[in-house]
Amino acid sequence: MPAHDFRSPRLFIDALLAAGATVTLDRDQSNYLGNVLRLAAGDTVLVFNGRDGEWRAQVSGRKRLDSLTVESVTRPQDRLPDLTYAFAPLKHARLDYMVQKAVEMGAAALQPVITRFTQVARVNGERMRANVVEAAEQCGILSLAAVHDPVPLDRFLSARASERLLVFCDEAAGVADPVRTLAGARDDSRGVDLLIGPEGGFAEEERAVLLRQPRIMRLALGPRILRADTAAVAALALVQTALGDWSER
Repeated sequence: MPAHDFRSPRLFIDALLAAGATVTLDRDQSNYLGNVLRLAAGDTVLVFNGRDGEWRAQVSGRKRLDSLTVESVTRPQDRLPDLTYAFAPLKHARLDYMVQKAVEMGAAALQPVITRFTQVARVNGERMRANVVEAAEQCGILSLAAVHDPVPLDRFLSARASERLLVFCDEAAGVADPVRTLAGARDDSRGVDLLIGPEGGFAEEERAVLLRQPRIMRLALGPRILRADTAAVAALALVQTALGDWSER
């Protein structure tokens, strides 16, 4: 894998990227490059669109930086592990944090799920997508996680493919070695859905429905109760270590 350039600014561009292509910048991008980063015409940035890899591009403009010319590819497009992070939505700042960390941890899709004890009924999808892009820009990520609309828990369960592994983080589960538990599914994983509920936990009827799902794995996250955003980072790290792209398979 090519070494990542941590010093050059990165910008998400929702346009075709190819050598010689010219891309028009929107007002926010122009302001960011010119007034926040203090770049000038002729300076270079790294750009990506989630499809065509990462490219070096030169910015240009007279009164303001309004376009860029794509020059050469720096990294080929990668592919995220087949990991969906399903979660009960949180309030604004903590949801922002959780989305950003899920992107950094390599989730391929983000699925808000409404449960009985979910505290937030409405989710700002555009804000979630903006956090996905920001995290990708800052962390050198090439592939963008998909953001899905919120669905009730029963609809999520009925729509998901039965051959996928459902990792259900349950504070009521007996404490066991989570890495060893997940390792049992290492050779039979056909995509993973990781589900974390609200801080009020799952209702008993929800837990009963979950435990009847095909290819279910009930997972404890240690002897202490974690906040939902903390549980997200812990569970994603465990799944990526055992079943994802953190280890050589």
